[in-house]
Amino acid sequence: MIKNIFKNVIDGFLAGAMISIGCAVYLACQNKYVGAVMFSVALLTICYKGYNLYTGKIGFIVNEHKKDNFSVLLLGLLGNTVAMIAFGSALGYAIPSLAETAVNVVTAKLAQSFLSGLIRAIFCGILMYIAVSLYREKKTIVGIVFCIPVFILSGFEHSIADMGYFAIAGEFSLKGFGYIWTIILGNTIGAMIFPALKLIGKEKENA
Repeated sequence: MIKNIFKNVIDGFLAGAMISIGCAVYLACQNKYVGAVMFSVALLTICYKGYNLYTGKIGFIVNEHKKDNFSVLLLGLLGNTVAMIAFGSALGYAIPSLAETAVNVVTAKLAQSFLSGLIRAIFCGILMYIAVSLYREKKTIVGIVFCIPVFILSGFEHSIADMGYFAIAGEFSLKGFGYIWTIILGNTIGAMIFPALKLIGKEKENA
């Protein structure tokens, strides 16, 4: 049991490490379109390596909701969070220009209302589910390569990436903490919409 806990946390930590790299390359690119595309390296690596990213797994809990599935999710989220704080803080210290850009990004995010942040996060959750489900079911990276730039360029909110931006900016306020949990909630809701509707459709069909 302890071995499984350790593995899930480490897999979550590794996923977080990749997302922090995605955050870094996005902040470093002067061209936002290039940065949005380059961010895809994070989810590509996570999917190929089988790392534990909360936003990539939460949608599947609709169909796979055993006790073990919930523990994998929560332990992965813990690993994601620790990695984002550690790597984000290190990047902000080592590359001051990233920290400066991140401060502007974070300031804009915190200026949003609760509802605005929630809605943006829901749409991001939808795209994350689509990207990962296409990879799982069709063995294609098309969803990843397109969905990641789409959610970034649309201004949708990704909770784990936002943790990275906050850590790079050195923003660890109570308001920031509340904001992150709002985005986690939105990502969770969004990722569950498509599989839940599909499940309801199957139940109606079999009724």
